[in-house]
Amino acid sequence: MKASGISTCYRNVLPFTNSSLSFKFRSDSAFSFIHHSNFVNKRNFSKFSRSIVSATMEASFKAEEARVPAALPLPTPPVTKFKIALCQLSVTSDKERNIAHAKQAIEDAAGKGAQLILLPEIWNSPYSNDSFPVYAEDIDAGGDASPSTRMLSEVSRSLKITIIGGSLPERIGDKLYNTCCVFGTDGKLMAKHRKIHLFDIDIPGKMTFKESKTLTAGARPTIVDTEVGRIGIGICYDIRFQELAAIYAARGAHLLCYPGAFNMTTGPLHWELLQRARAADCQLYVATCSPARDSGSSYVAWGHSTLVGPFGEVLVTTEHEETTLIAEIDYSVIEQRRTYLPFQKQRRGDLYQLVDVDRLNSAGAN
Repeated sequence: MKASGISTCYRNVLPFTNSSLSFKFRSDSAFSFIHHSNFVNKRNFSKFSRSIVSATMEASFKAEEARVPAALPLPTPPVTKFKIALCQLSVTSDKERNIAHAKQAIEDAAGKGAQLILLPEIWNSPYSNDSFPVYAEDIDAGGDASPSTRMLSEVSRSLKITIIGGSLPERIGDKLYNTCCVFGTDGKLMAKHRKIHLFDIDIPGKMTFKESKTLTAGARPTIVDTEVGRIGIGICYDIRFQELAAIYAARGAHLLCYPGAFNMTTGPLHWELLQRARAADCQLYVATCSPARDSGSSYVAWGHSTLVGPFGEVLVTTEHEETTLIAEIDYSVIEQRRTYLPFQKQRRGDLYQLVDVDRLNSAGAN
């Protein structure tokens, strides 16, 4: 029997409908091949047929249609390996002290080889609705109107590093936002992410907080191409929403960064769980950074800043004290993990879709 019998089998395995499969084989050639050939035994044929079924089923799933617009390929990053620093800072009511303290932590981390620095959520102010209006800055005006971002700009330029500047209260006219600023190695502001999902929860006897009393929700996802790769930004509560992470993954992100300040109620239950879930969902790196815990403050942070790898594995984490974690990110692992577990290619575009409204409405947007 000639090897062409294999192609005969391939041609005659046909999908019947989206919900079922029907298989036809040419009885003379295909089954004669199975019966007589010493090359194919029952086990090999079983594996062979399963691979055909799998390939046929995947083809009918229309994975490329599960993301609208279609998912972008993972871009080649400027660097493959680099060090990231997660600066878990103590935060006080002294704004000048908070800024100087953050600057020192950034300089120390850069001195240890970190090329990307991640700061916590609301690191220049106490985390409270009373404090947000008092500590808010006009980021667009810059200079004396925004001493926190002025420091971030100066230190990123002088040290030639990329900074994901945690978040701080931002004032725009009569509105306040919880805003993360990204600075490049030239000190220029590359992006601003305004917290999309406001932290409004009420767990009787445990935790009640409503950011919406003072803050306005952001309106757009934020993804930015930096000198250490393409990064999607979220702030704290944003991490609960898988759709946002999925949008970033479909836009070709290598890394998701979430400055956050989970509390003593939801932190033990969900902080690590959500980080690992987002990393496993998207097969990307996920980095988080919390303020250090201050048991005497009105809002007590859980801490536990963490870096998670693209298989959902915790690479490095800490407890609740002030500290700086430094770890290596290796982007080559992303493609490796996606090869091991190729579910990105197995999505059921025939059953469901994720629509990136912002990208769909913005011609040429990534």
